[in-house]
Amino acid sequence: MAPLVMASAVACGGGSDQASEGTTLRVIVNITPNLTEKYWNDLFANYEKANPGVHVKLELTGTISADAKLRQDLAAGDPPDVSLQIVPTADTASLFTDLSDQPWLAKTPLADQYTIDGKHYVVGVGEQIQSLVFYSKAAFEKAGLDASKIQTMDQFTAAMGDLKDAGYKPLQSAGQWVTGSQFSMMADAGVLTADPEWTAKRNKGEGSFAKSGYLPYLQHYKNWIDKGYLEKSALGLTYADGQTAFLNGKSAMYIMGSFFVPAADAAKKSDDLGVFTMPTDGAHPSGQFGNMSNPYVVVNKSHHKAEAIKFVKWATTDPEAIKSQLASDGNLREGFTYPMSSLGTSVQQILDKAPSVLVQSGDSKPIAGFSDELNKQIQSLYTGSSPADAADGLDKWWNSQS
Repeated sequence: MAPLVMASAVACGGGSDQASEGTTLRVIVNITPNLTEKYWNDLFANYEKANPGVHVKLELTGTISADAKLRQDLAAGDPPDVSLQIVPTADTASLFTDLSDQPWLAKTPLADQYTIDGKHYVVGVGEQIQSLVFYSKAAFEKAGLDASKIQTMDQFTAAMGDLKDAGYKPLQSAGQWVTGSQFSMMADAGVLTADPEWTAKRNKGEGSFAKSGYLPYLQHYKNWIDKGYLEKSALGLTYADGQTAFLNGKSAMYIMGSFFVPAADAAKKSDDLGVFTMPTDGAHPSGQFGNMSNPYVVVNKSHHKAEAIKFVKWATTDPEAIKSQLASDGNLREGFTYPMSSLGTSVQQILDKAPSVLVQSGDSKPIAGFSDELNKQIQSLYTGSSPADAADGLDKWWNSQS
């Protein structure tokens, strides 16, 4: 993927404000079932109230990613001021403001893990964990299953068979980004627990997907498709559709991150659901694949850089802003608590017992565009590709980016 360098971008000032009218900060946000447009407007209204003369204008991503939205705006010579959901890489760091001189940043979550050449370009609100399997208590009871005894991939596969025999769709998936992400939530827990440096080594040209621990996970996944444990029609569902199907009892299990909890809470289904840590072919419990939640960056071409930095400081250090963002998406941060449902408490207990949180950042961050390629290769398993084909496809793509 080409670096996000927009040499032709010019600072035309489009979308900016006039000094006499105050400052408008344009902030790229992702809209999800949890993080709605109303949520962001309500949250940022608190900042506007405390900072008269500042208006926060949402820049919605629609069907494209925050990264793509930023590139679009830069190419148009109309840079926003702040973006959420973008994690800089060595290739793209120049697009963002170096925040290393901001003393408050040191106490934010995972700050050191996300440095690039020792510099801080991104700051987050909390942590997410994602190697989780949510399940219907009613389905497990009918199938005679005990979630605490599902610790290996073979046991996980056998449980899907029991659930199917009991009349349930065993495992919920969906199209869009969900397919590849669920595979990461599953396979990364096993592979990266066994070798936390695997991605860093792959970035150095060492090893391959075809000869790594990822291949057995691709074989498990393909086996589930062939047995009907994953329905091919799921690729036609949106993320929201898949989530709703699970919440409505259409399926028995759902691999998803901690950010699923608020959706279950809102649907008043949390007490009907349980959660267990992802089974693996290795250690149990494994490390939890995770990341920085609510990552904020200040765009280097912002026309209001000082104001943008002040805004990001508020979003990531103000106690009420932190609690709101943690609770809204099921995230966690040391030193902060908020009222949790029984399901949220169970997720917290899994994190407490996890030997590590596996973060793909810095040297261990995959090449830009990898998540899209992974999604493509995992979805190809639904249409006839073999696990070996998918692993080979990942290797060819990765090597072509070097």
